[in-house]
Amino acid sequence: MRIARSTWLLLLPLTLSLAGLPALADAPAANSAVSANPAVSASPAVNTSTPPSPAAPAADAAAAAPAAGAPPAAAASGAAPADAPEQPADASTRALDEQIQDIKQQVVDLNKDLFVLEEELLFPANTQVAVFVSMDVGEFFGLDSVTLKVDNREVSNYLYTPREVTALAKGGVQRLYVGNLKAGTHELVALFAGKGPNERDYRRGASIKFEKGIGAKYLELKISDRARRQQPEFEIKDWE
Repeated sequence: MRIARSTWLLLLPLTLSLAGLPALADAPAANSAVSANPAVSASPAVNTSTPPSPAAPAADAAAAAPAAGAPPAAAASGAAPADAPEQPADASTRALDEQIQDIKQQVVDLNKDLFVLEEELLFPANTQVAVFVSMDVGEFFGLDSVTLKVDNREVSNYLYTPREVTALAKGGVQRLYVGNLKAGTHELVALFAGKGPNERDYRRGASIKFEKGIGAKYLELKISDRARRQQPEFEIKDWE
């Protein structure tokens, strides 16, 4: 009996579906609707589960490697860094301060040596003359200025500040003048100006003749109070 071609085309999917029943017997019930469709059941079974990407294990291993090699948080926080300084910062700062103080002291000492050298070069001992000023109490005289003349030639005119006057009254000594004189007889005249008793302007002078020999010469202008007469006294003392 000859079967029409159209009828054979309809029976072919049914035959293929019957042949695939043993393979689909273990499939879940959810896939029964799919097997009912002849077109779908005729196709071979396809594994719908997505295979793991080959890059995923590598990424997981790379992510796990740092975690496995990293030290615990407690150990990391307690351990000191490898490049930490052996000495604390305050010790290094103290050492630097000591070095700075040593350098300052060296500079001060060098300054003193240079000053002495300059004095020796400018004012040799065989021609040097130095004049100093001193004052004891200063109750009857407030010093304002001192003018010095050597051999009728003015060599110094100094104005005092209140702080300097206070220092002199407390026992300080000021080097007022240093110069050079040749050997022989010379005259020193000192003119003092300031406030005398009752806050009146007061001017007084003192003079001395001295011999300049070999070696340095030192003279002192001394201001003192004469309590008996209630007025200041000015004298020039020669330090032999």
